[in-house]
Amino acid sequence: MLPDAAVAAVNVAVVKARAIETDADEVVLTADTLVVCDGDIMAKPMDADEARGMLRKLRGRSHQVLTGVALRRHDGVRWCGMVATSVVMRDYTDGEIEAYIARGEPFDKAGGYAVQDEAFRPVERLEGCYLNVVGLPLCAVAAGLMALGVEVTAAGRPPCGYCRAGAEVVSIRSGS
Repeated sequence: MLPDAAVAAVNVAVVKARAIETDADEVVLTADTLVVCDGDIMAKPMDADEARGMLRKLRGRSHQVLTGVALRRHDGVRWCGMVATSVVMRDYTDGEIEAYIARGEPFDKAGGYAVQDEAFRPVERLEGCYLNVVGLPLCAVAAGLMALGVEVTAAGRPPCGYCRAGAEVVSIRSGS
């Protein structure tokens, strides 16, 4: 994991949280997800050529997905954290990439892919939080809410191995 990328993910989430007004009984929740491969941060592709390049670079390889999460109460008390997941992509074909691009799927996703896409199914396996790769690690959201004094109850087991394993979320809590 690149420290600069982790800081960037958290910083963008914090900036988003600061930009939202809240009432006395509300908590603002924001997140930012980055895909990092070979030290390169892959944002959302701007066009088909960029999406094609990202998906080819990721094909058959491992990379990191980092999501920064920020929560802020109306009184300025805030919490932020970051979750990292290692992802290995399957060896999909150029034809599969073209079909995925033709459907318009890559353009609103960091790294140009969605782990949950039923047609493309780009991921071979992952180590860590599945929901982090989707874009919102509920384990981090729950940790942050509890740190801010919000009662959190869960309905059943979380769907990601990260939560079941009980791994700690990197977190920072600060006052106003």
